[in-house]
Amino acid sequence: MIRRLYDWTLALAAHPRALLALAAISFVESSVFPIPPDVLMIPMIIARPSRAFLIAAVCTAASVAGALLGYVIGWGFFEAVGAPVLEFYGKGDDMAAFNARFNEWGAWAVLIAGVTPFPFKVITIMSGVTGLSLPVFIVASIAARGLRFFVVAGLLWKFGPPIRDFIERRLGLMFTLFMVLLVGAFALIPHI
Repeated sequence: MIRRLYDWTLALAAHPRALLALAAISFVESSVFPIPPDVLMIPMIIARPSRAFLIAAVCTAASVAGALLGYVIGWGFFEAVGAPVLEFYGKGDDMAAFNARFNEWGAWAVLIAGVTPFPFKVITIMSGVTGLSLPVFIVASIAARGLRFFVVAGLLWKFGPPIRDFIERRLGLMFTLFMVLLVGAFALIPHI
């Protein structure tokens, strides 16, 4: 089933309304859809490099809007179902402690999930569940998704099809290593 979704998403790149399809895919990927928008964005940029940054902007804006939907899903679903269940079992305080820990590092979680292969939808929903500050969530989402999509667009615009294999196979790993180094550096600063 995932392969069929992937093939369907890739076929949209040739459609006359590909930009609208990209916006829709980017929107739902941030909250529920399993296929990342890169599979549509990459062929679109290779086909029309002059539109690389417009494509990245549409992808970023739609992804952040979808992230807000994920936040609302987490906030609404938890309030309606999750909280009463936890209270029934006497675990409401445990969730409060988890919320505090998550929110302490929430901006980092959003940033890391937004640029790495980690499913962004998990963090968008958890941000809603824990009540992460909405302005912090929005700023971190814009920064993360903008970084991810504009780096891909810039690489494709500059290097074209030869960079495609690198992006599809290794860019997620490179972003992950970058984020580990960045977080590690910030963690070491107080100890220097």
